[in-house]
Amino acid sequence: RRPGFASQVLPAWTLHVLPVSAWVSSRCSGFLPQSKDMLVRCIGDPKLKNLRWGASNTALARWLPAEYEDGFSQPKGWNPGHVYNGFELPSVREVSKALFQSFNQSSTEDSIYSRMLHKQSTFITGVDCRNTCENLNPCFPIKIPVNDSFSALRTCLPFYRSSPACGTGYGDILSDTVKMSNKRQQINGLSSFIDASTVYGGTVSVESKIRNLTNKEGLLNVNKKFQDNGREFLPFVAEVPSPCAQDPLDNNGERTDCFLAGDSRSSEVLSLTTLHTIWLREHNRIAKALKKINNHWSAETVYQETRKIIGALHQIITLRDYVPKIIGSDAFDHYIGKYKAYNPLLDPTVSNVFSTAAFRFGHATVPPVLKRLDNMFEEKQNYSSVRLHEAFFSPWRLIKEGGLDPVIRGILVQPANVIDQDNLMTDELTEKLFVFNATGTFDLASLNLQRGRDHGLPGYNDWREFCGLHRLNTEGDLSTAISNANLIKKLLEIYKHPSNIDVWLGGLVEDILPRGRTGPLFACLIGKQMHALRDGDRFWWENEGIFTESQRSELAKHSLSRVMCDNSGVNEVPGDSFLLSQYPKDFISCDIISSMNLNVWKESNVQGMFHKR
Repeated sequence: RRPGFASQVLPAWTLHVLPVSAWVSSRCSGFLPQSKDMLVRCIGDPKLKNLRWGASNTALARWLPAEYEDGFSQPKGWNPGHVYNGFELPSVREVSKALFQSFNQSSTEDSIYSRMLHKQSTFITGVDCRNTCENLNPCFPIKIPVNDSFSALRTCLPFYRSSPACGTGYGDILSDTVKMSNKRQQINGLSSFIDASTVYGGTVSVESKIRNLTNKEGLLNVNKKFQDNGREFLPFVAEVPSPCAQDPLDNNGERTDCFLAGDSRSSEVLSLTTLHTIWLREHNRIAKALKKINNHWSAETVYQETRKIIGALHQIITLRDYVPKIIGSDAFDHYIGKYKAYNPLLDPTVSNVFSTAAFRFGHATVPPVLKRLDNMFEEKQNYSSVRLHEAFFSPWRLIKEGGLDPVIRGILVQPANVIDQDNLMTDELTEKLFVFNATGTFDLASLNLQRGRDHGLPGYNDWREFCGLHRLNTEGDLSTAISNANLIKKLLEIYKHPSNIDVWLGGLVEDILPRGRTGPLFACLIGKQMHALRDGDRFWWENEGIFTESQRSELAKHSLSRVMCDNSGVNEVPGDSFLLSQYPKDFISCDIISSMNLNVWKESNVQGMFHKR
C-alpha cells in the first residue's frame, strides 16, 4: 500500500478487475468504491505496470553492476591479497585516520545555511559479530591499525553486513552462470518515495504501533507519561527496557526509554528526535482540524487524508527548499528541472549508490556541538549546549532538560559545517560514535566506507564516468576536481590508484559547486535520484488528480518554518529555516509566516468527497 490513502476490504467484483496488489498499492482515500468505474477513477488504469517499484523491503536499484570479489557476494576487501588496479584496498579505519582526522575547534562553519540543512540521513542471524574479528558471514569486521586510539581495547570494530534481498547472493549450490546473474542485492526497509514514511513507518506492522486506533480523529499515538510544556512527545517503544541512555545523575528517577517513530533511528540524536516529534504534532494538529471541518469523516478517512497532506509537505520541503541548496541551482536545473508530469517508465526505486554513498554527504556537515538556547536565543544556564556524543540516544535530555524549544532555536541559528577538505568530519563522529548493542565507541567514516564495500559499490572513477564526468587517472587529473594538493597526496598514498578510491570519499572531497554544498559527482547522483523520486511517483503532489488546484495552492504556502511555529513554543523563526539566520534581525513573527488554509478540504458529505476525486 502506498502511504496516505485508506486500505479497505474490497467487494468481490474488484478481484476480477485487477490484482489485489494493484489496489493495495493505490492511494484511494477514505471510501469504498461501489462500481468498476469508480475503482478505475480512483486508482487509474487497471493495466498499471511495475506496482512494486519503490516498495519497502525490496532491493535497492543498481545504476551500475555490483562489484564483489567473488563475482556475486563477497565485499570488496574481503580476501587478503586481492588487488584492484595492482593494489590491495586499504583498511577503512586507516583511510579514516589518514583523511578524516579532525579537531573540533577547527571545523569550518557554513556562512549561508543553518544546521537544519544536515537533518534531511535487520540483520541476518548467525555469528555474533561482536565476538569475532574474522570475515565470516554476516560479519565483515573493520580492522583496527596498530597504535590506533581504538586498539587498546580491541583489534576490530564489529560490522554486520546488510541483509541480502530474497534470493540474491547465495551461491553455494548454484552454477557459476547462475551466480553471476544472482549477485547480492541489499534491501531498502523503507518506501523509496518521499511520502513521510519516516513519520508513519514503511510497513503495516510499524504503522499499527504508531497509530492511535481508539480515537475518532485519526491521530498518532503520543507519550502517556511526559509532556513538553503541554505539547506531545513521541511515544516510547513497546520493547522495554530499551537501550537508550539514562540520566546519569538521577539513578532513582523514572526511566525514559527510546522514542517510537516511523524510522527506527528517531532517538539517534536530539536534533533528529526533535524533527520527528514536530511531524508527529503536525499530523495530530492537521487531523484535529480536518475532523472539525468534516465532522462526517471517519477516523480512517481523517488519518489517511492527513497522511496524504503530510506526505505532500515532505515532498515540497525536500524538492523546493532543500535539494537546490545542496546541489546548487545549476545542477538542479540540469538534473531535475521543472515538474511536467508523471513518467510511468521512470523507476523511482532508491539506488544503492544514493543511499550508501551520495546522500551520506551530510555526515561531514554535522557540527561537534548541539546548541540549546532560551527564548532570547542565548545559551540556557540550566540546559546548556552539549557535545554531540552526549546527545546520542538520550531522549531523557528532551524530557528533563527543557523539551524541544531550546533545540529548535539552536538548530535555527547554528551554522552547519561546510565540508572542509582538511577536516572532513568531527571526531565526535569518528572517535565517539555510540552504537546500540556494542561496547565502546565507533567511527562513522569507517562504517560508511565499509558499507559501500559491503554493498559492492564500484569505485569513484566508475561513478564519475556514469555521470558523464572525466575519469581522473593521475595526480594531475585529480587536481582538476580537488584543489587541495595535500589531500590529493594523501589519497594517492593510501589508495595507490585513483580508481581505488571509495565512491563516498571521492564524492565527498570534490570541490563544492557554486551555490551548492556538494561537488559535481554527488550533485549528479543526488539530482538523478531526486528526479526519479519526483517524476516516477504517480502520487506526487503536483500530479494532476492527486489534489485539487486550490489544495495545491494552499500546500505550496506551507514551509518547515510554519511547521515549527504551529508545533512548538518558538514564536519567531526565519522565513526559510534552512538559511543561516541571526537573531533577531533575520527572524520574523510566526504571525506573518504563511500557512495553508485547510478549509479547501471541506466537503459537505461523504458522496461529495468522492466526486471531488
